[in-house]
Amino acid sequence: MSNQKQQKPTLTGQRFKTRKRVECMKFFCFFPQFQESVVQGLNQTGTDLEAVAKFLDFSGAKLDYRRYAETLFDILVAGGMLAPGGALSDDMTRTNFCLFTAPEDVKTMKAYAQVFNKLIRRYKYLEKGFEEEIKKLLLFLNGFSESERNKLAMLTGILLANGNLSASILSSLFNDNLVKEGLSPAFAVKLFKSWISEKDINSVAASLRKVGMDNRLMELFPVNKRSYDHFSKYFTDAGLKELSDFARNQQSLGARKELQKELQEQMSQGVSFKEIIAYGKEEIKKSSISEQMMIGIVWTSVMSLVEWNKKEELVTEQAIKQLKQHSPLLKAFTTQGLSELTLLLRVQEYCYDNIHFMKAFQKIVLLLYKVEVVSEEAILKWYTEAHLAKGKSVFLEQMKKFVEWLKNAEEDEAEQNSVFDSVIMFSLQVTIGSCTASEGNMDNTGFVFTMW
Repeated sequence: MSNQKQQKPTLTGQRFKTRKRVECMKFFCFFPQFQESVVQGLNQTGTDLEAVAKFLDFSGAKLDYRRYAETLFDILVAGGMLAPGGALSDDMTRTNFCLFTAPEDVKTMKAYAQVFNKLIRRYKYLEKGFEEEIKKLLLFLNGFSESERNKLAMLTGILLANGNLSASILSSLFNDNLVKEGLSPAFAVKLFKSWISEKDINSVAASLRKVGMDNRLMELFPVNKRSYDHFSKYFTDAGLKELSDFARNQQSLGARKELQKELQEQMSQGVSFKEIIAYGKEEIKKSSISEQMMIGIVWTSVMSLVEWNKKEELVTEQAIKQLKQHSPLLKAFTTQGLSELTLLLRVQEYCYDNIHFMKAFQKIVLLLYKVEVVSEEAILKWYTEAHLAKGKSVFLEQMKKFVEWLKNAEEDEAEQNSVFDSVIMFSLQVTIGSCTASEGNMDNTGFVFTMW
């Protein structure tokens, strides 16, 4: 009996399973009460948005915001529950105090943005529901009036600038019907104007990149109009040249990525340097890429070919071997002083971003100098004024002795040139002085060529 396993205790009792029908009944039983309470509160507070914010803050303790989030936001934006397509439900209680009935001006939209901001900060669980609400509202644009669309666009831009919304909500604007009817780009104009007026284009660009929207703005237009020229004209004419410039930069970035990919493939396949250089030169002409941009692409391509060792002493040897082998490529695209300086900055940035290369910086620069990829002028320019802040103290200390040697060599050369010039001047004076003694050896300039 002692070897037998003891029977584990079990819970006894009856398990009750809540039917979905019961849950639905509870939802619909309390739903009219929730809507009536919100509408009544908004009617009492009227256009005083400070009072609206306080009412919403206080009501969250007794009203179920978590369950009825969509209803709450529908009422605040449109005055009542929205049916599919954006029309107000006929059989529901409404209020005339909401976003869509407010004055169409920036001051009012900022005040409404503060109402939503305070509400979501107070009840954090509403964040996700609010983003879903905005996505839904964007899909309903066709059901709203032009004035309602403008107010929604201005509010959305302000909320994006304040960080209350993620730029991922813009995906709703790529809806085929909205794009086809031209509602998407028109809405985007109002939205981006509002957003950029609160922040700057760099902040907007960072938000777009964060969620992968930076390369999708062309989707605001139908397929047959998805070109940079059309995008640029549309938004420039609308007063958003900075957005056009951003799109151009994105297009250029895409072209650079494709070029880098192609160069890497050619290098890995063993294509001759002569052919790779010819291809690169052709791309500079065809795509209007500067040599400075090209040397950055070539550098990245060369350094991406190798799986680098994790040990500092070994990675330096690897880097020197790799760069020495590909020095003809680097030399071909550093024919200008600015290109040499660009390469040095790329080397500095790479060594800083890849910690195993921190001690390799000086040896890489010395190699580039030795194989005549960068000149002493470029190195001195980088050292004295053009270096980046990244790893500045470390890299300047590494280069200190070599830079001193370059400066001394430059001074010695200048001194030698000065002595040589003095000898030349003395010889000329002697020659001119002896002209009177040997007129037969003079030409019409008065110099005696037999002396030389």
